[in-house]
Amino acid sequence: MSDGETISGTVQGPARLDKALADASGLSRERVKALIAGGRVTVAGAVPVNPSAKVAGGAPFAIRLPPAAPLDTEAQDIPLDVVFEDDHLIVVDKPAGLVVHPAAGNLDGTLVNALLHHCAGRLSGINGTLRPGIVHRIDKDTSGLLVVAKSDAAHEGLAAQFADHSIERTYLAVCGGVPRPPQGTVDARVGRSDANRKKMAVLPATSTRGKHAVTHYRTLRTFAHAALIECRLETGRTHQVRVHLASIGHPLLGDPVYGRDPAPLRPLIRELGFHRQALHAASLGFIHPVSGERLGFAAELPADMAELIDRIGD
Repeated sequence: MSDGETISGTVQGPARLDKALADASGLSRERVKALIAGGRVTVAGAVPVNPSAKVAGGAPFAIRLPPAAPLDTEAQDIPLDVVFEDDHLIVVDKPAGLVVHPAAGNLDGTLVNALLHHCAGRLSGINGTLRPGIVHRIDKDTSGLLVVAKSDAAHEGLAAQFADHSIERTYLAVCGGVPRPPQGTVDARVGRSDANRKKMAVLPATSTRGKHAVTHYRTLRTFAHAALIECRLETGRTHQVRVHLASIGHPLLGDPVYGRDPAPLRPLIRELGFHRQALHAASLGFIHPVSGERLGFAAELPADMAELIDRIGD
């Protein structure tokens, strides 16, 4: 939608005003509430002030959108591997080494900088700001699939699916040693480590810190000192796969934070120059938040992980 556009129509009711307007307009409920507070909404000719008020079905409404403010982040022409894109969302295959969002130490050269350039003129102003909607992240040195919202409706719908854990995500990982049993589930809270606040750790089940996290794994291939495994995530916590696998004694190869590579493999890993966790977001599935279509995507292993697997399998 263009800057300064007016959205109009009729609401389905009876329902809460903010929900009815969000459903009818495609905006998020939080943004609708802000627009009501700003006096930019009329319903049946009146300017409502209470977003929780009931509204009757068929009532006409108009929402005057202010011009979307630009995000204070530079658009940069960084190549992207686009797997899917429409007016509401974009799916990319992120290379290892690319940070998702600007932050201290990485103020530019990120996926957000790249998306601002790629989607120039095609962002709808999520919550009033011209920006891509980051609904999940993968670590800088993890490769693979990531979905990003381009509209309010997509942002809210995708966020809801991540919140209720209905997004389907699988990762391919190369871990040190061979898991026993060959498949299983790690159900353990993940939160900040007491010993090192820059790291995450498995916390006691009784802890009030951290978040519930569940990873299902199965072994796909075994080697002398390592294994290729598939991890299916029920939750998406920071460093979840890395922390969970390290907690059962099988840290990822190349991971400088959560473990050491098996001694027999260290010379090969140095020779290959493999200095990142061997983790790839290989598949992603979700319901399109606007069309309702079931979408599924897969991304092949990047060259560095494929070479690592070939060499340790020799």
